Amino acid sequence: MKQVRRIAIALVLFIAVTSFVNAQSKIAHIDVTQLLSAMPEMKAAEAELKKLQETYRADIESSYKEYQNKTTQYENEAASKTREENEKRVVELQGFQKSIGEAEQAARQELGKKQAELIQPIMEKAKTAIEKVSASLGFDYVIDAQAGGPLIVSKGKDILPEVKAELGI
Repeated sequence: MKQVRRIAIALVLFIAVTSFVNAQSKIAHIDVTQLLSAMPEMKAAEAELKKLQETYRADIESSYKEYQNKTTQYENEAASKTREENEKRVVELQGFQKSIGEAEQAARQELGKKQAELIQPIMEKAKTAIEKVSASLGFDYVIDAQAGGPLIVSKGKDILPEVKAELGI
């Protein structure tokens, strides 16, 4: 009788624990940064951004060299020019310096816009793939596992390989 009672209690406890475990949300993790860096679209976007950045940098460097050459020329000719002419040249150089600063700011803004324009569709594609894979594997939550991210425990399933397969990479 005691034996049957112990078995019944053990069975009830086993069922209760199993139900509790099944009631828990299923959580997975993925390193989104690693996923994005593996996507060919991201590599192409980074190359395009780097090319654009180099173009802007070359233009600004060219303007800066022109500014430096004019500054040197004006300093060398200052003694042979009138005070009024030297003051006009100073104003001209200040305007040139200001235009270089404005060009730098415009380049940063354009790069930011272009980056957002290129990266947004890639992020959406990755998010869609993560959602599809997590739904097919039955996960309720997927946490970004990048270093310094909000992940506390990484014992859950890493779905990076499945998402890469979904994207064909």
